Amino acid sequence: MKKKDIRILLVDDEPDILEIVGYNLSAEGYQVITADNGADAVKVAKKKSPHLIILDVMMPGMDGIEACEQMRKIPELDDTIITFLTARGEDYSQMAGFDAGADDYITKPIKPKVLISKVKALLRRFRDEEATSNIVKVGEIVINRDEYKVVKNKEEMILPRKEFELLSLLASKPGKVFKREDILDKVWGNEVVVGGRTIDVHIRKLREKIGDDSFKTVKGVGYKFVV
Repeated sequence: MKKKDIRILLVDDEPDILEIVGYNLSAEGYQVITADNGADAVKVAKKKSPHLIILDVMMPGMDGIEACEQMRKIPELDDTIITFLTARGEDYSQMAGFDAGADDYITKPIKPKVLISKVKALLRRFRDEEATSNIVKVGEIVINRDEYKVVKNKEEMILPRKEFELLSLLASKPGKVFKREDILDKVWGNEVVVGGRTIDVHIRKLREKIGDDSFKTVKGVGYKFVV
């Protein structure tokens, strides 16, 4: 993806920040969209689906934390990276930001060149995820997300939707432990779920089809995919 195609939403109630940061991002070649309050930011984000949102925390009305929470409820923004840009460096503020669904945290003041480097690093993460979003290859398994198809040892298998999505999630980051609550949120979302045992049942079925050694239970935490 070229820079001119990347949309960045910059949200801050300080005009100077919008002007200075916006100028530097535009000069770098990015599309820059601005908003000066949380409520407008949510509306703009839903309409424009930016790749990156740089969001101030302290704003009148709807602050950045609440705005981030609202944005994370919008399906179109599932892949959007959200980072906070704020003068508040307190631990509790950072924790609140991450709990609200933020991906990163930048403390201002920050030099324009440093900010640009940070933005490039964040967008690199987006491109890396984008590049691997359709085809996942782990060991002898190939997962085609576009066709909902799994191939193991050149043998194709069609899994029920939830089993496929669970496998796709765990295999997207081999070795990473996915917490049970995160699995429920990403695979089942707002759908009605009987309980945590739902995950266990689907894992058992995947073990039967993919291989018992591919899935490791981390007691009291969740599951991970191993190669």
